Amino acid sequence: MKKIAFLVFFAMVTLKVSAQEPQAYKSGEWLKFRIHYGWLNACFATLKLESEKLDSIPVYHVVGKGKTSGLARVFFKVDDTYESYFGRKDNRPYKFVRKIDEGGYTKDIEIDFDYNENKALLTDNKNKKTFDFDIDNNIQDLLSAAYHLRNNFSSKDLVVNESIVMDMLYDDDGVYQFKLKFLGKEIVKTKFGKVECLKFRPYVQSGRVFKEKESLTLWVSNDLNKIPIRIKADLAVGSIKADLDGYNGLKNQFKILMK
Repeated sequence: MKKIAFLVFFAMVTLKVSAQEPQAYKSGEWLKFRIHYGWLNACFATLKLESEKLDSIPVYHVVGKGKTSGLARVFFKVDDTYESYFGRKDNRPYKFVRKIDEGGYTKDIEIDFDYNENKALLTDNKNKKTFDFDIDNNIQDLLSAAYHLRNNFSSKDLVVNESIVMDMLYDDDGVYQFKLKFLGKEIVKTKFGKVECLKFRPYVQSGRVFKEKESLTLWVSNDLNKIPIRIKADLAVGSIKADLDGYNGLKNQFKILMK
């Protein structure tokens, strides 16, 4: 069940960059996901977006939280918080925070992005260490990528079996290339009704958490919001599924085909 909240925060998509007011989201947006581990209702995860300023820079501040609930918490405790501060018009991340406790496995990391120096300073608060990484203007962190990607792609530009590649930094492993393959369109049954979705296959690192590199599948609403609807993953032990369970403050109409 380790890193189950990570899967929700991981799941969004795009193709091209544009410096403009976001069309896919607005301040006040709130999303809630119910995560199932086998037959257990294992976890709830939320994403909340607000407008703020960071060192006089107008930013969006998104907070992602994941926490096990009920019987699952007896077997495995998860209490995760992810935060990102990213530019309102350019989507560039300026600060990223990752504080997790997953069955005793803990991390407490902050990343500050300096575009004048083309550097990112990662501070590991738990181990009292710092790391420098070279970056460019196209770098994203785990959460800023989610909103950048939602806002900057057109479904008309997607080609089945072709992949999107982007640079990402969210941990002390350094900058890596995030790869996402488009699989086509699919109708998904949800608690809200049937939703037309864009289906994707993110490539992940196999081993300790995921069973294989192609173990993760996600579905994103094929409307102007581009919100994650469902995520499935085969883990090294067992499998999980995350479904959209609640939403508020969407910028655009959530298109439901049939209840």
